[in-house]
Amino acid sequence: MDNDNLNKNSDDEVPKMPEKVKSKLGIVFWTSSSIILVAAIVAILIPARFQVASESVYGWISNYFSWFFMIAVFGFGVFLIFLALSPYGRVKLGGDRSQPEFSFRSWIGMLFSAGLGVGLVFFGVAEPMSHYMISPFTGGPVEDEGAAKIAMGYSFFHWGISQWSIFGVAGLAIGYSQYRKQKNGLVSTSLEPLFGTDYNQKARKAIDILAVIATVTGMATSVGLGIMQMDGGLNIAFGIPSGALTQIILTAVMTGLFILSTTTGLKRGIKWLSNLNMILAAVITIFVMAVGPFTFIMESIIVGLGDYLSNYVGYSLRMQPYSGEVWVQEWTIFYWAWVIAWSPFIGSFVARVSKGRTIREYVLGILIVPPILSFLWIGALGGTALYSDLFNGTNIGEIVLDDDTAALFALFDQLPMTALFSSFAILLIFTFLVTSADSATFIVAGMTSGNTENPEMRLKIIWGVLLGLLTVTLIIAGGLTSLQAASLLAGLPFGIILILMIVAVSKSLRREPNDSMKRRQKKKKNA
Repeated sequence: MDNDNLNKNSDDEVPKMPEKVKSKLGIVFWTSSSIILVAAIVAILIPARFQVASESVYGWISNYFSWFFMIAVFGFGVFLIFLALSPYGRVKLGGDRSQPEFSFRSWIGMLFSAGLGVGLVFFGVAEPMSHYMISPFTGGPVEDEGAAKIAMGYSFFHWGISQWSIFGVAGLAIGYSQYRKQKNGLVSTSLEPLFGTDYNQKARKAIDILAVIATVTGMATSVGLGIMQMDGGLNIAFGIPSGALTQIILTAVMTGLFILSTTTGLKRGIKWLSNLNMILAAVITIFVMAVGPFTFIMESIIVGLGDYLSNYVGYSLRMQPYSGEVWVQEWTIFYWAWVIAWSPFIGSFVARVSKGRTIREYVLGILIVPPILSFLWIGALGGTALYSDLFNGTNIGEIVLDDDTAALFALFDQLPMTALFSSFAILLIFTFLVTSADSATFIVAGMTSGNTENPEMRLKIIWGVLLGLLTVTLIIAGGLTSLQAASLLAGLPFGIILILMIVAVSKSLRREPNDSMKRRQKKKKNA
């Protein structure tokens, strides 16, 4: 029996959304879309001032609220691990008889692709080489064996449990509310256990508007990074002129393709592209391991994993108040704010594809499998780049400091079949962008209509166009600085929402063990 038929036969599955919500466009849609459109227009009209404002916003938030991001993200990881190991882990994100809708392989592929796939391709070589050239620690080693060890360990930290715990918290609260309690998948609804089912409608709308804006700005950051990397890669590998025109063309093509993809639906478009992403990433990783220093790569992964695990708490709570340096703000704080900014999207999407799985399976899946895949990617590509600079006298690190968009392609210059695998890398970036944007438009369309299960096509198209427009304007008006500022600005308030979501789902989960115990006792009596 297939999953669709099984779900139809389950009397505790989530009912279909009422017809009346399918065309409902209210204040959430009009306010969030207007804010995003105005921001894009301002960036086009006064790019220089917009860049100055972006730099001011980035500096102010990173200076005064770094402590909040650090303690919050550490707490998210602790909460999820506790939940998975506790009796609450037996509770399903769905009815007691519900079954997973997607196979384990497709599930992991969608988690990985819709997560920070684009960012991982961008930073897979750039981050370890940056830490190798500039130490994360005052007076720390640079351009030697010690620097390489720290670079790998810190890169693993940024792409490990902490990052995925942010997605996990958002997805758990939304999925539990939507599929366990049979409510809609809005962020505001997931807070009902905390504020009550009838809490203030203005507050509900404000929360959902914030979730939409955070999702779009976070997604624009990822798309912007990917477009800039593709622009640099096409210039390095094929001599195509780099600049604003190429970036606009790439964004327009990507926007058209993910709008086309989203018309095919979740099970066809996103699932197919997610599997393609996994295949391309696997081919590139295996190729680099095969032609690169395999033993060095594997030993680097082991050493990096050990350094990450032994320093997990220290890195999670590390600040620099005594030295006055800003390395943590430039790297860790940016990462956490960026991930928090688009956690409403990833959370909603992860909840959607995880329906029917237990909380334990859900938590262990997102905290173990995607990080391991990330470590393999960073270990293979970043490790090969470190080996090349350490033992072959290349200058990949210097290239990265000059232009981090060139990092991946500078590595391929040192390997055979440069043009072929540069093409594969560009294709991978592009499919990651399409997959992530495809998923984001699906989720945002649901957030702004109230129909999170099957939002209307016209809304997906509208949000796809707005996402592409915002991405282009942010790139033109300040590049990476504007993208970082947008993430921090959206991530700060939504970080508070994530904490409230933890409180809400914890309060609701307290009833689950008692209900489960009653069922077990009843079964024993009947036996």
